[in-house]
Amino acid sequence: MKARRATPDSLAGQLLLSHPAMKDPNFGRTVVLLSAHDADGALGVVINRPVGKRLGEIGPEFAVGPLSKVPLYHGGPVEKGKLILAGWRWQEHSGDFELQFGLDPQRAEMLALDPRATVRGFLGYSGWSKGQLEKEMRHRTWFVAGPADYNLSSEDGPGLWRMILGSIDPELKLLADEPEDPSKN
Repeated sequence: MKARRATPDSLAGQLLLSHPAMKDPNFGRTVVLLSAHDADGALGVVINRPVGKRLGEIGPEFAVGPLSKVPLYHGGPVEKGKLILAGWRWQEHSGDFELQFGLDPQRAEMLALDPRATVRGFLGYSGWSKGQLEKEMRHRTWFVAGPADYNLSSEDGPGLWRMILGSIDPELKLLADEPEDPSKN
């Protein structure tokens, strides 16, 4: 499934960055790439929580071939045992960000062979019911950024979150640089 271009009513294809004060262990210091967002809810994956394994380590179907080296990430708190393959790349001619979500293994292999593409495996996903994300946005729980402005593979873990959040607003950069545990300040 390809993500649609974001519209005023949709954040599909955009990045959600958690507010530095968010304490929810599922979403604190996360970057979520939204694949779908409409009046019925939203769906995406956390792209900065690496599991520390590659697809080739989790099952024989991925042991050989281009997907064996694909990194695995915690995609979110919903259906944590479900594997979702996703990939993205920049279209050189238009400069558009192309997101392919919920790929079958054959399509993911083809994409993994493209040197301009990034392919990742996600365990679970992040989901919001009707109106839930909009309510959280009104409470400034999330900040939105376009993926076109960032190299999503340049950092991993909380470093990606800090880099993007810090580019949105200098005050957010200060908050993002605070330690999670104030006693370690």
